[in-house]
Amino acid sequence: MATEEPQGHPLEVDEPTTSSGSDFDYDSLYGSDSGSATTSLTESVKHYQYENGRRYNAYKRGAYLIPNDEIQQEQLDLMHHVFMLRLGGKLYMAPIENPQKIMDVGTGTGIWAIQMAEEFPEAAVMGNDLSPIQPNWVPPNVAFEVDDFNEPWLQTPGSYDFVHSRDCHAAVADWPNFVNNAYKVLKPGGWYESQEHTVEITSDDGSVPEDHILKQWVIDLTEATEKIGKTCHAHPHIDTWMKEAGFVNVKKTYYQLPIGTWPTDPVDKEIGAFNLINMLDATEGYTIALYTRVLGKSTEETAKAIKEIKKGLKTKSFHMYFRFCVAYGQKPE
Repeated sequence: MATEEPQGHPLEVDEPTTSSGSDFDYDSLYGSDSGSATTSLTESVKHYQYENGRRYNAYKRGAYLIPNDEIQQEQLDLMHHVFMLRLGGKLYMAPIENPQKIMDVGTGTGIWAIQMAEEFPEAAVMGNDLSPIQPNWVPPNVAFEVDDFNEPWLQTPGSYDFVHSRDCHAAVADWPNFVNNAYKVLKPGGWYESQEHTVEITSDDGSVPEDHILKQWVIDLTEATEKIGKTCHAHPHIDTWMKEAGFVNVKKTYYQLPIGTWPTDPVDKEIGAFNLINMLDATEGYTIALYTRVLGKSTEETAKAIKEIKKGLKTKSFHMYFRFCVAYGQKPE
């Protein structure tokens, strides 16, 4: 369900006809709490950092506090699936036509770039990231490189038809500069699209208490991200930054992403089911480094919080969601 207003339209709750006697009955849906390169790189970028049982990037060590291991990669691909379901199977919303050069900034596992290369086999697609975790077997028209988008962009100005970034919050040090860089590398008439999910736990009916750990969790993530000079909340300002950079035809839309199978609508219910699994898989990776490295919490305290957060996510009476913000704009002809 798309909405032009940040708050969105209330999703209708599917009330169960029978009660299992327990509020924590998403376990059967999820199963359990356990989560499930390029050839030209030097070995140094693969000398990963290991901490608290998770693996982090080696290049620009400490610049990004989300793991890059297989558990997190599977979670990122699942989140990609959630986003695709919400957008009706679309990889992008900008009105692009026959792009010849496409750039995916902060490509992660590379799944978006790979699927774009398949959709536009005549286009050259490039994705960059701090970690060389992308697969080797990819379409011939896609390539990946290790790069830090917070450093000066080395791409030729005016050379791309489409620039895409997704979920770069908590990683971008200077958003206006980031958007300006996207503007510079685009050809006249080219498009930039930003896709960012919000860091929030929202319930229109107040079913999630304000003093619940889920609410505190997103406050903690926001505080920790701000302490390292980043932000979790780029979405409120992204359209303003795009207009200030010079983009025209700017449009911003919010989509609701339910957590759990509580909505009545079958599409929302399916999205909620996948998104619950996504959130449970993401919880530890999103939390552990920010809690221990930035907020100074002990590993024991952090592990306890993660357990309680997962318990909250599986509370079926919580009719909660977060939002997915898609904004795009065009460089003038």
